[in-house]
Parts: sequence; C-alpha cells; structure tokens
Amino acid sequence: MKRTLMALLIIILAFLLLLTVDCSKNNPTTSALSVAPTLTTASVSQITQTTIQCGGTITSDGGASIIARGVCWSTNPIPTVADNKTTDGAEIGSFTSSIIGLTASTTYYVRAYATNSAGTGYGNEVSFTTLSSTGTMTDIDGNVYETVTIGTQVWMAENLKVTHYRNGNTILHIIDWFSWFTLTGAYCEYDNDVNNVAVYGRLYNWYAVNDSRYIAPVGWHVPSDAEWLTLVDYLGGDTVADGKMKEIGTTHWVSPNTGATNESGFSALPGGYRDYGGNSDMG
Repeated sequence: MKRTLMALLIIILAFLLLLTVDCSKNNPTTSALSVAPTLTTASVSQITQTTIQCGGTITSDGGASIIARGVCWSTNPIPTVADNKTTDGAEIGSFTSSIIGLTASTTYYVRAYATNSAGTGYGNEVSFTTLSSTGTMTDIDGNVYETVTIGTQVWMAENLKVTHYRNGNTILHIIDWFSWFTLTGAYCEYDNDVNNVAVYGRLYNWYAVNDSRYIAPVGWHVPSDAEWLTLVDYLGGDTVADGKMKEIGTTHWVSPNTGATNESGFSALPGGYRDYGGNSDMG
C-alpha cells in the first residue's frame, strides 16, 4: 500500500509540474522580452558654422521605459552614443536637440538614439555640412571686412568704415550734433574719436544711408527690415537671435553679457548711436 501511495503522489506531482509549465507558456505577462527602442531621426535645420538643430521621434519603447534619448553625431558615418551625443529627456514621442561646438565647412553624420534596459536603438542616419567660414570684402576706401554666411544670406561681420559713396564722392564728416540732423548725408566717429573706428566702425545719418550714391560697396546694400527679420527667424526668433549674434565676453560689451554665444559668427559689437545732444550708449 505504501508503494501504491508513493506512486500516486509521484503521478500527481508530475501532473502539477506539467500544468505549471503549460500555464507559464500561455501567460502574456511573462512571454515577451524587452528589446531596444524604435525611432526615427528628424531632418537637420538652422545650420550655422558651429550649430544645428535636429531631434527624433520614438515610436516604440521596446517594452521597457526609456532611460535616455537624444542625438549622436560624428564626422564618420553611423555615429553612436560612444561618439558625441546630447541628452534630451527620457520620454516616448518627438523631441528636439540642439548641437553646438561644430566646425565650419565640415560634413557630419547624425542619428537620433533612445536607450532602455534592453539596449540602445538608433534612427536613420542624416548627413549635413556646416556653413563655410567667413570670407572678406573690400570697400572703395580699401577697408577690408570679414563676412559671414547665415542661412541663405551673406552679412558683413564688421561695421562699415567707409568715408566715400560708391561713386567716389566724399561723405561729409560732421561732428556737430545739430548739423548732424540737417538734410545732408554725413558720417562721424563714436564720441568723435577716430580711435574708435578700428573696432566699432563709423556712424552714418539717415541721409547718407538713403543717398542714391550708396554707402555700401558694389554688390552690397543696407539691409531692409524684411531681411533683418529673415535673419532673426533663421536664428530661432527674437528671444534668442540676439545672443547668437553678439560677440561673447566683456571686452566690448558691458558685463555680464548674459546669453551671448556668437553661434552665428555675426560678431555684433555695441557700436552706439548719435542722438540729439551727442553720442549715446555704447553697450
């Protein structure tokens, strides 16, 4: 009888083990293993000499929570997080990344990435080339200026210093503030000090700017409001464009010059202006 009871117990135990294994196979909570996230890379925009904007969209977290996401880039194809990368949150869905510190006239490769406990997934590869470094142009007086390409526009990266119109006629040099506002084109130096010209350029009244003989060199012109707006929009709007255009540091700007990065290469300086009573704030 003992043998019969023992055999029965063995049969029951075997049945329970088979039942447990079978239930485990059909339990949806334990059947799936996590995999790396699935995502795509956004198109590259707002390209300057040293910066771009990119991002991506995570379409699946792979069955586990996102730990990190961003974009990675390199001068070699198929970049990974072992190269350069940004970190932009840890959620599923779309995100935007800003890359800084790039080199002008250089081709880069970028991919969005997302990481969970199972590993790192990558989006499609996108390549781009940063804008060219600055060039130069020369005015009728022989002054040489740095220029910079920002988006589809080419700008002077220095203030004008010329003392002649494009046709060679002399622009009047007026230092008296009352005469400055008469109906005559004129230029002056900030604080009437010629030593300011090398760094800050010269100041011109509206009559000189609007003169049909033109103060801008051949092939150049004084920008319109619409052209300024195009520049500002390209750099991300009026809340951030000024910082991207300003020279960094406090050599020429008043401390602390917060937000200045000069990412665009525009190198704006505080040139000041002339008002009733004389020159005004240099910056």
